[in-house]
Amino acid sequence: MKLTAPLTFGLIACILLVSAPHAEHLPLWVSTVCAALLAWRAYLTWGGYPMPARWLLLSVTVACVFAIAITFRTLFGREVGVALLILLATLKLLELKAVRDAAVLVYLSCFIIITNFFYSQSIPTALYMLLTLLVIMATWVHMQTGALAFKPRLRIAVVLLLQAIPLSLIIFVLFPRVQGPLWGMPQDAYATSGLSDTMSPGSMSKLSLSDAVAFRATFVGRTPLREQMYWRGPVLWDYDGLTWTRGHNATLRRPALTDTTQLVDYTVTLEPHNKRWLFVLDMPAKLSISAELAPDFQLLSMAPVNARTRYTANSFLSYRANLEEQPQQLQRALALPQGYNPQTRQLAAEWRAQSASPEALVRTVITYFNRQGFEYTLEPPLLGLNGVDEFLFGTKKGFCEHYAGSFVVLMRAAGIPARVVTGYQGGEYNELGDYYIIRQADAHAWAEVWLRERGWVRVDPTAAISPERIQSGLSSALPDNAALPFLGRNPPEWLRGLRLNWDALANQWNQWVLGYNTERQFAFLTRMGMEDITWQKMALNMLAGIALLVGVFTLLMLRRLAARKTDAVQTVWLKVCRRLEKAGLPRAAHEGPMDYATRIAAVHPDLAEDIHDIAARYASLRYGGEAEQDGLAAFKDAVRAFKL
Repeated sequence: MKLTAPLTFGLIACILLVSAPHAEHLPLWVSTVCAALLAWRAYLTWGGYPMPARWLLLSVTVACVFAIAITFRTLFGREVGVALLILLATLKLLELKAVRDAAVLVYLSCFIIITNFFYSQSIPTALYMLLTLLVIMATWVHMQTGALAFKPRLRIAVVLLLQAIPLSLIIFVLFPRVQGPLWGMPQDAYATSGLSDTMSPGSMSKLSLSDAVAFRATFVGRTPLREQMYWRGPVLWDYDGLTWTRGHNATLRRPALTDTTQLVDYTVTLEPHNKRWLFVLDMPAKLSISAELAPDFQLLSMAPVNARTRYTANSFLSYRANLEEQPQQLQRALALPQGYNPQTRQLAAEWRAQSASPEALVRTVITYFNRQGFEYTLEPPLLGLNGVDEFLFGTKKGFCEHYAGSFVVLMRAAGIPARVVTGYQGGEYNELGDYYIIRQADAHAWAEVWLRERGWVRVDPTAAISPERIQSGLSSALPDNAALPFLGRNPPEWLRGLRLNWDALANQWNQWVLGYNTERQFAFLTRMGMEDITWQKMALNMLAGIALLVGVFTLLMLRRLAARKTDAVQTVWLKVCRRLEKAGLPRAAHEGPMDYATRIAAVHPDLAEDIHDIAARYASLRYGGEAEQDGLAAFKDAVRAFKL
């Protein structure tokens, strides 16, 4: 097989298809250089021009490697490896001289397909890569067959991919699963956005512009009301006048719940966010995976969540939390930086003097938010050094972090322990999958105050300003939701239905394909009848399944080959031979049709004319070059009329 122009263009298409999705991840200059090299190779092939000199290719290669080292400041890592691989594969096209080089490029294309899954493992990515693999297989078939037309090459490629499906299923089901993300370097894995362990004015409102899924939740039995769905995340204690941070708990004592009621059970499928916190409903009681329950009821994974994580949990919607809180923790919940927000401090002192109890003071603050013209908005004005003063007495426009933060400052200034809790509130119900979708746009901040007879009590100032936010979601709460993502602005019902259908499909993909981890694999194999599952048993079963599958395919291929060797003319002739054999006149293995007919005629002169006619027709069709479609029907009629 020679290296033809169609084969070269096929290889260019392969490299282009597998490299194109990386354009959004790689530096612009890498994509530009690759596009220029592909165009250069296509121009040389189209015009029949000679290949560039080896010294020129070597110079370009060295320059590209140095440029990558300067850009990334290293030659190791995911992005560096992908950039080098794509550049070198593209440069390989410019030294393409033999079929052996073409085979190398086909294998490189298959390997680059894998690198696309480092960044996305979604259904569209999988479908695109399947189409790309089909193009690669068609190019490989072209390389092997040469003169075969395009449609037969494509048909062979499709058949090869279909034949690979059973083998892929066996390996997928039985191959021992490996814990952790697909890419094994923690610093590269799933660097996604999400809730932080800090909060400052504007941080939550920026996060609410994202339509990305944070996690999905499925309830077993009772489902809480939307206004009860407070998904607890980082708890913020320390305040420097501008930013709230988690800090360090002043005690190691485990938190305690008393007077608990309204237990709900649910399962969470958490998207990777590269942080340790897990999200559960207030307040968590049990969790199915190993996690640390902090003294402030925040659940922390043992390692950063850099892979999709599924866990079951149950929570109490009614409770008393830490009735006997540690003095050190209460002291932290009263701390305020000196010299900030004097008006807020003065107002809090006045309210404290006028209030008969801490509960009464809480009601006073909520009433103030409700009746003093405060506005809930995604685009609040910028605040200065005394941000809480400016917000409470000036702008009166803010998002949930403004209300939660200023409320906690008022409480602390009045001598009531308080802290900020961040997480998510609510969720969108998907009837198709019977689960809730919690997006980054559902990010929320609220407050907790410690009351002597009730422990830590949740207070959400946002509910006083915009109850629609808690009951119906962010889009319903904003007078102008143009800043939200398009699909977050109460889209038409048909578009919302399409979106939920797609999410239900993506959720099943996540659960059964991407989420097919060790736990789910063991559960599935147990239901299939396997006992005492070990990786050795799975490996043996996988090899046995592969051997059985290969054996079945081999038998089918041998049968097909045998059928090809026995054509229609031969089938009809063998039918005659079997009838004569039953009559005691078997054909010898070395005996041709005419000799056999002569011998039959000698024994049965009454059959001489018919058997000679049949043998002559067979010889003409089989060896004489007569068109089969013209003589086969007459041959079959003669055999059908032949009587012993």
